[in-house]
Amino acid sequence: MTRDQKIVAVGAASGILSMLAALFLLTPLMPALSPLTGAGERLAFAAKWIAVAAAPLFFAVAAVGNARFGSEAIDPTLGKESRTMIIDGRVADNSVQQFLLFVAAALAVAATARGDELGIVAAAAIVFVFARAAFWIGYRRNPLFRAPGMAATSYLNVVLFGVAIWMSWRG
Repeated sequence: MTRDQKIVAVGAASGILSMLAALFLLTPLMPALSPLTGAGERLAFAAKWIAVAAAPLFFAVAAVGNARFGSEAIDPTLGKESRTMIIDGRVADNSVQQFLLFVAAALAVAATARGDELGIVAAAAIVFVFARAAFWIGYRRNPLFRAPGMAATSYLNVVLFGVAIWMSWRG
């Protein structure tokens, strides 16, 4: 394993462990609904938290737009982007991908969970925001340092899909 691969592997492992710990600790502290709440209310609950999870994407898109407006890169076809602008654009692109998966996973959990189990959706939205911030900050410092945030976000989505599958199978 190369030095760079070791940096990424350690970063990814730390991101996954941090995400799991945060999800485990936050879930019982988050608001939820009555156990017998209907599907519409559960999905509305999830939608509110999905809006929270959209914040990093909004900020990444705004950062790119604002940087373009104030530079020669205002015309994106000229190739005048700074390194920071390129990184911010990649963060925005990856955040769209991760956010789309988060939306599907959060809605799947909301559709299959009882109302009193929805704290995981709220906790996941908060973890998602922090994981995306870690991804962006790490990427800006050194592209290898994006690994904790990337792994935390990706595996958060895996966990949510797993929870939704488990909840749908349990009946």
